[in-house]
Amino acid sequence: MSDEAQPETEPEAPVGNARAGITAARASLADVPPEPGAPKQDPILKATGVRRAFGGLVAVDVQHLEVQRGTITALIGPNGAGKTTFFNLLTGFDRPSRGEWVFDGRRADRMRSYQVARAGMVRTFQLTKALTRMTVMDNMLIGAANQVGERFWAGLIPPVWKAQEAANRAKAMELLERFKLIDKREDYAGELSGGQRKLLEMARALMLNPKMVMLDEPMAGVNPALKQSLLEHIKDLREEGMTVLFVEHDMDMVHEIADWVAVMAAGQLITEGTPDQISADRRVIDAYLGAHHDAAQR
Repeated sequence: MSDEAQPETEPEAPVGNARAGITAARASLADVPPEPGAPKQDPILKATGVRRAFGGLVAVDVQHLEVQRGTITALIGPNGAGKTTFFNLLTGFDRPSRGEWVFDGRRADRMRSYQVARAGMVRTFQLTKALTRMTVMDNMLIGAANQVGERFWAGLIPPVWKAQEAANRAKAMELLERFKLIDKREDYAGELSGGQRKLLEMARALMLNPKMVMLDEPMAGVNPALKQSLLEHIKDLREEGMTVLFVEHDMDMVHEIADWVAVMAAGQLITEGTPDQISADRRVIDAYLGAHHDAAQR
């Protein structure tokens, strides 16, 4: 076979894999009714009766939510709907007033944030948490789990931890290459742009080999040049078998990548459905624009 013939077939595989991933994800949701708390075929996350009150203010009051394994689910709603607070609860960064949730068959509502991450549910933040006075590479390495060299006695014996550190560094290099940050690896994280910090945070999350990635407004503060890159990276997570739950306000982005959408308003889950179903749902329109918006237009 000539050298010219090979490139014609090789680029098709990622496209075929991506389409297969989208088809499988959406097929798993085909029979799910567009209603709040709808049961899923194979949920990786099930939350029931989750409530968080700050004095007299109820920030979250979600009766039931299931997230289908292997899909990209968007969590949307107007400002103050309780989306980030709900994220904080699920990932152990806040404690509920009551309620419980199960992640991948394990009770998770009593776990601390680091235990949730070790169980396979990792998150990013709306305001990135890059360690600005550490290099990009060190930010990556600190994200690796179960590092033997962190134990006191093991840390005194280099042969015990050097092989693991070399493997972690190789993995970090691979991820930095993938996220186009390889040339920044020795730069301080604080020198990165806002969009690059988003990429770094996502790459660092993957050092844990997660089963589910939680993204809190991944496009916030990102310039248009990096936005499409982030979108493609999120799609790649699904093609690699991970589940994604993300908070977002940009409905164009939601339509482009989400298989399913859950909508919150005033702390409650008011409906679920495909992006097209959600866009036409009166409950969603009322939540964003107010129940009397149509009357004002007459």
